[in-house]
Amino acid sequence: MTARDLPTGSVVHPRTRLLGVMRPIAVQVMGRRWPVTVHGAEHVPASGGVILAANHIGLLDGPLLATYAPRPVHALTKREMFDGRLGGFLRGTGQIPLDRYATDPGAIRTGLRVVRDGGVLGIFPEGTRGGGDFRRFHHGAAYFALVTGAPVVPVTLIGTRAPGSVRSIPESGDPIDIVFGEPWHTTQQPWPRTREHVAATSVLLRGHLLSELDSALSQTRRSLPGPLPAGQSEDDPDTGLVEQ
Repeated sequence: MTARDLPTGSVVHPRTRLLGVMRPIAVQVMGRRWPVTVHGAEHVPASGGVILAANHIGLLDGPLLATYAPRPVHALTKREMFDGRLGGFLRGTGQIPLDRYATDPGAIRTGLRVVRDGGVLGIFPEGTRGGGDFRRFHHGAAYFALVTGAPVVPVTLIGTRAPGSVRSIPESGDPIDIVFGEPWHTTQQPWPRTREHVAATSVLLRGHLLSELDSALSQTRRSLPGPLPAGQSEDDPDTGLVEQ
C-alpha cells in the first residue's frame, strides 16, 4: 500500500493558509508572555507525512504544538472546542474535530488525508489533560502509524501547568519547554488490521514515548506537574478511533 492508497475517500485536506499566516503571529504573542524553548526540532522530518504524539498536561498544549512545531500541524481536537467563534478559528487553521465518545470515521479519514498529502498530524494519545506521563494511552497514534507507515515523533510539553495548581495556564514569565524526540517507526500494515495488532503496536509506541519523556525531563532538568488537582480531572473517553 502506498500513501495514495490510503482510505481517505472524498475527504479534502484541511485548510492551511490561515495556519501559515497565524504561526509567526502566535510565536510573537506567546513569546511575550512565556519564554518558550524548543528542543530537538531537527527530529521532525523536513518533508513527508509525519505524526506528532504529544503528552497532555494543560490547555496551552494544543496551541503550543500548532505554533512551535517546525512544520504546520493539523491536530485531532475534541469536537466540543469547535462551538462558536473558536470553532471557526480552529477550522480556519486546519485543526480536525474529533468525537471522543463515538467512532468518528470523518476524523480518521481527514487525519489519513493529512499524512497522505505529506502533512503533519498531531495527536494526544492520553486522550485528555492529566499528568502527562502516558499513564492513560489510547491506540489512535499507533493506528495511524500502522495504516500510513509514517514516523511518529514524540513531543514532551513541560511547564504548561504549574504543579499542584488548579490553574491550567502558567503564570506570565513561567518557562515552557517543548522537546521533540527521536522518531519511532513501524511497518505499514495493509487492511485488515486487527485490534490485537493495533494494541500490540500501541504497547511498543508507548514504551518509546515513555523513554523519550524520561530523556526530555533529564535534558531540561524539569519535572511534570503530576495529576490534575481533585475535582479538576476530566473524563477518560474513547478517542473515537477504530482499529481495523
